[in-house]
Amino acid sequence: MCVLRLTPDNLFFVLSEKVANGGVSMWCELSQANFFDEYQMEGVSPEDNEICLEVTPENLSRALKTVQSAKSVKVKLTKKHCPCLTIAAELPTLSSISRVVTHDVPVDVIPRRLWHEFIEPSVPDFDVSIYLPPLKTMKNVVDRMKNLSNFLVIEANLNGEMNLKIETDLVSVTTHFKDLGNPPWGDDSSQDGGPSQGRDPDSMAEARVDIRRLQQFLMGQQVNPSKAMCNIVHQRILHLILLHEDVSLQYFIPAVA
Repeated sequence: MCVLRLTPDNLFFVLSEKVANGGVSMWCELSQANFFDEYQMEGVSPEDNEICLEVTPENLSRALKTVQSAKSVKVKLTKKHCPCLTIAAELPTLSSISRVVTHDVPVDVIPRRLWHEFIEPSVPDFDVSIYLPPLKTMKNVVDRMKNLSNFLVIEANLNGEMNLKIETDLVSVTTHFKDLGNPPWGDDSSQDGGPSQGRDPDSMAEARVDIRRLQQFLMGQQVNPSKAMCNIVHQRILHLILLHEDVSLQYFIPAVA
């Protein structure tokens, strides 16, 4: 299940699995002004002007795929046999008669007392932050490595170097990337440079992760992001960020022993 959080200015998609069970967390932020000509929402109260809904991603995706060629699309929160996101699309026709297709996607309304579980995650105190290589290239490498192992070690340093490694009893494979660059977090981050300050630029920070979790993130190459970054908390967590115009996506993958 996925959480859709609506505020007057933004839409958020939040996925929060139990990290203790090896689950991932995802936070995607979209500016409503870039997606809607008209946008009206009224939250619980003027002070808590938000709506939080739980929705099955596959149901929402299926409904939206069928309206890709629509002339216009309206999305409403409605009460039918249960709370629903009702998606009404006006489809192009050869005649003057309009054709409207409607989808009702069931949702659960999340009560106010649980909203704290779906606030924006803070940037972890990372050891290394680095720009990612082209996602398509990275995905091709990871796809091939998946045939050899279920786990992958991703390591990087402050000299713009990153390695993707797998090691099994039978084979050891490493792909090297150089000159990737490191984001200047110290210039405008609340971390004030984070623990990276004073770190040996050649020292590698690493995280061993479930390779399937990394594959899921790399599907984001479809977004063709303008920036893709990776923060590594040594042997604890992999924090991946995609930025593209009006969309930002954060993805957290816990490290495994």
